[in-house]
Amino acid sequence: MEAPRMTTALELVRWIGWAQRKAGEDWIRARELSHEQAFVLGYLVRNPGAIQRDIAEVSRTSAASVSSLLQGLERRDLVERRTEPGNERSKRVHATAAGAELIAGFESAMAAADETILAPLDETERATLQTLLNKITAQLPQPSR
Repeated sequence: MEAPRMTTALELVRWIGWAQRKAGEDWIRARELSHEQAFVLGYLVRNPGAIQRDIAEVSRTSAASVSSLLQGLERRDLVERRTEPGNERSKRVHATAAGAELIAGFESAMAAADETILAPLDETERATLQTLLNKITAQLPQPSR
């Protein structure tokens, strides 16, 4: 079966988004992580000591799903839950050094993927594309995540 031809401007923009997403997914899979696990690890590196409720909220999932996800990351020694002194019921979640190291370099990998995607354009064309995309997105609501 032949792949559908993408010819409209927005179909082509979606194709670019697909290429970016695939690069990210390939990078994550190479580390034997799911998208959700990689997201949570990244969040914990930037927000050490988060509580599960915060993780559920930012990842837009349920507390039960977060608990299961964290258990899987704990089994791999990528995160740890620590109790707070004086409050044994409250557990804060931290990425371990191994967890932080595993996802280190994601931003660089994505920048390299972006460079590959934009490689056919010279600097003037890149500036024009940026200007046009800024003009379009200025009229759209900001993504929430």
